[in-house]
Amino acid sequence: MSETWLLRIGILAAGLILMVAIIWFGRPKKAQQGRRFDRSAGPGSERAEPTLGEAMAGSAHEGTQDELDLDSRDNDLGKRVEDSFDKIVSLFVAARAGQSFHGPDIVVAAEKAGLIFGHMNVFHRLIDRHPEQGPVFSVANIMKPGSFDMAQIQSLETPALAFFLTLPAPVNALEAWDMILPTAQRIAELLDGVVLDEDRNALGRQRIQHIRDEMRAYDRQREAPPLNRGDKW
Repeated sequence: MSETWLLRIGILAAGLILMVAIIWFGRPKKAQQGRRFDRSAGPGSERAEPTLGEAMAGSAHEGTQDELDLDSRDNDLGKRVEDSFDKIVSLFVAARAGQSFHGPDIVVAAEKAGLIFGHMNVFHRLIDRHPEQGPVFSVANIMKPGSFDMAQIQSLETPALAFFLTLPAPVNALEAWDMILPTAQRIAELLDGVVLDEDRNALGRQRIQHIRDEMRAYDRQREAPPLNRGDKW
């Protein structure tokens, strides 16, 4: 069996475990190492090779987040307002065959892509100036337990990252899709990975358009007025 198929099988198994664990059973760790990242300082020069120190120092600022917080005190940041949902859209960013993503590079890529580290020790895309509305989507590690232990981030390695959009989201479904897709593409570019769809296949234009159509249909369905059964008679 080829390395590509082994990776796909691994992502499939880990992705299923991840979705269930994060949405229903996962809990943030009580103690984490890390420090607060203040984005009030001006941007520094771009480095060719991202490092964890770059993220901590605040250089190469991209994206729209106000700060990247690695302190467990903010683990409620990115928590969903409601536990109920009716649809999950997922993407994966996978390392190329024979390679893996390293923890420090993941942190830097997430910060550059505008993600916030928070609830359940994973990364979230929040609405600018309205973090209380919960995550538009989240990014987790496909390796169990799905979180990123900042105390061990220097030694962390993983074959892929899982992006999941849980609907309803704080914005409409199509807008959420138009946020998650470029973020996954940006992180794939930064980490030299590939974007895969929920079936672990390369994400092509036809599949992207199909998902966009699904998001439009979802939005139309939610906007439709409920049937007034009393009018039937």
